[in-house]
Amino acid sequence: MALKFNYKYPSIEDLRNKAKKRIPRFAFEYLDGGCNEDVNIHKNTADIREVQLQPRYLKNYKDASIKTSLFGKEYDAPFGIAPVGLQGLMWPNSPEILARAAFEHNIPFILSTVTTTNIERACELTEGNAWFQLYNPVEDNIRKDIIDRAGDAGCPVLVLLCDVPTFGYRPRDFKNGLALPPKMTLKNILQVLGKPLWAYQTLKHGQPNFENLKPYMPDGMNLKQLGKFMDDTFSGRLNEERIKPIRDQWKGKLVLKGVASEEDTQEAIRLGFDGIIVSNHGGRQLDAGESTIKPLTSIAEKYSDQIEIMMDSGLRSGPDIARAMASGAKFTFMGRSFMYGTAALGNKGGDHTISMLKVQLQQVMDQLCCEKIEDLPKHLI
Repeated sequence: MALKFNYKYPSIEDLRNKAKKRIPRFAFEYLDGGCNEDVNIHKNTADIREVQLQPRYLKNYKDASIKTSLFGKEYDAPFGIAPVGLQGLMWPNSPEILARAAFEHNIPFILSTVTTTNIERACELTEGNAWFQLYNPVEDNIRKDIIDRAGDAGCPVLVLLCDVPTFGYRPRDFKNGLALPPKMTLKNILQVLGKPLWAYQTLKHGQPNFENLKPYMPDGMNLKQLGKFMDDTFSGRLNEERIKPIRDQWKGKLVLKGVASEEDTQEAIRLGFDGIIVSNHGGRQLDAGESTIKPLTSIAEKYSDQIEIMMDSGLRSGPDIARAMASGAKFTFMGRSFMYGTAALGNKGGDHTISMLKVQLQQVMDQLCCEKIEDLPKHLI
């Protein structure tokens, strides 16, 4: 695939600035914000950028490849699209835009339980290559049915989320009416009227809904009832008792997302997970916690030979991906970066963002004189 992208937006920050102009303020703040005082959302990227890499210029160097293998499949780059809730709120139809782009570029796409397209459609668009991220349902029958649907659709990897035992304290969402139950205020309506293209696309594709959950929702549910349904149906707390039936039922690869400690890594290995994603939910859950790159380094040093170790949160560029890989990640994921892309460029946003990141990462590899992704740790200073 030829890597072409719009040179007017050569960075994630450029896409972020464009997205801010194109979508209503409440949607942008839902995408862009962290929790509490936004300490960890900024610390994530700042700490990644303290990682330094050393080039090796005077060596026999051929060509670098950014391809890498994960769970027995070769991908064209060592990064994928992380699960994001309510994607259609930020840009209409964005999960489908990103699923298509991921498939065309041969990188993983992870669908969230609470996004705005369903498992079946995501797997149709990716020919059975989409991963699925599960919010753990309280009721056994709902959990079993969702897992069966993911398996029947062809998902190769199931991702369990462990870092939402409670919803993060997000002041912007409270002020904007985006807590559960959500409400549309006059202020929000005026913001929508100021973004006619977003409004038109929303009318075209329909009001954002939790498409994966429709089979389990009573007909005619109003917004107040939706909040109660979500509270009653899902519990973010995971433990051995809740994980075991999932591990027994799921026949594919099982990944634990939200790991932030060596202790939870040890438990993940003991409980039979195939991989972990070191993550702090993009800085949206615990402002007093560590940035993701900090625990990644020690976890990878001790456990990389026992479990596949991946990372998300705070990555905004090809150099950031290289820094994370050099620090011990086998693979990386990004959520906001791709949502900035679709919010900024619509149908072209997924292809643009993936192409741009591939070019950036390739340049880093060539500059370091590093021929293989797995050799990046040799360049860590």
